Amino acid sequence: MFLFPPIILASKSPRRQELMKLLGLDFRVVLKEVDESYPESLSPAEVALYIAEKKAKAFDEDIANEIVITADTLVCVEGQILGKPENDEHAFEILSMLSGRKHEVMTGVCLLKDHQLHSFVETSEVYFKTLSPEQIKSYIATGQPMDKAGAYGIQEWIGLIGIERINGSYTNVVGLPTHRLYEELLKLI
Repeated sequence: MFLFPPIILASKSPRRQELMKLLGLDFRVVLKEVDESYPESLSPAEVALYIAEKKAKAFDEDIANEIVITADTLVCVEGQILGKPENDEHAFEILSMLSGRKHEVMTGVCLLKDHQLHSFVETSEVYFKTLSPEQIKSYIATGQPMDKAGAYGIQEWIGLIGIERINGSYTNVVGLPTHRLYEELLKLI
């Protein structure tokens, strides 16, 4: 194991926190409210990076000798960003759009150290089988889709029964591309 400087994870996502623990990283969670709006002219990958960097910049004056990790994960179909569902009907609409087709999951990650931003975007392709309306409604009834971009978690029931294959990083689809994050952290020590 490498000894990293103190790490702050600026994310309330339990999935990201669990992945950081699985990496064996010692970190603390610190949250700041950040406006996640972005210029409409940006591509989906640029949006993920823009928001991750915006979150990191909120810490720039508050840290010393620490690394802040921020991330933003989004789901898109044919260039259209699908956010978190607003309600059950919106979740049904999103999951119906993903059913039977490929979509992309993009995570922008930003590491802030010594007032310098080190950023990257990881993209994974996810292929859903055709889901029945009953399967989608059953999953929505669990409440699980409501806090997730694209209205699903790959590690949850809908992912287990519905995802045929992925091209790219599994942990990226969960919300944090751990292999790439670890590589980037090594560059900072």
